[in-house]
Amino acid sequence: MKIVLLGYMASGKSSIGKKLAKSLRMNFIDLDDYIIEKEKMSITTIFEQKGEIYFRKIENKYLKKILSKNEDFILSLGGGTPCYADNMEVINKKNIISIYLQGSISTMVKRLIKKKAKRPLIASLSDDKIPEFVAKHLFERRFYYEQAKMTIKIDDKKKSEVAKEIYKLLN
Repeated sequence: MKIVLLGYMASGKSSIGKKLAKSLRMNFIDLDDYIIEKEKMSITTIFEQKGEIYFRKIENKYLKKILSKNEDFILSLGGGTPCYADNMEVINKKNIISIYLQGSISTMVKRLIKKKAKRPLIASLSDDKIPEFVAKHLFERRFYYEQAKMTIKIDDKKKSEVAKEIYKLLN
């Protein structure tokens, strides 16, 4: 079983993925961490030194490499991964369970403001600019996110509750 978690930044893809992997006794892979390990530099550094086009190309390459592995795992994607190249096609073509962790604009804004410093895309924005940024981004990305085979609403739920909900759906 291959499970791919997708959604906007701060939707809990990595945290929920780790909890779910533990419950299901499966390996957990974070695509961003995988890229960092292979490229030997942070995502921010890749963007700064080599640009977004380079990043999106290697992101697609590593995504395909991971999905071609002959093993079970849970993979969390970067927030933008579904929106580039043929990534959603690749994810949904194979025997993979793709799950969109869907949060409302207000939920995403609350979570992002709390961890703003760790999010390069919004770190330079003032808190009052974040809701508009998130709304615009979610509008642009929704088309891709909604191609997932399942959608789980995350509003007003703890990450452990979301992980349990997914676990029940899979069993």
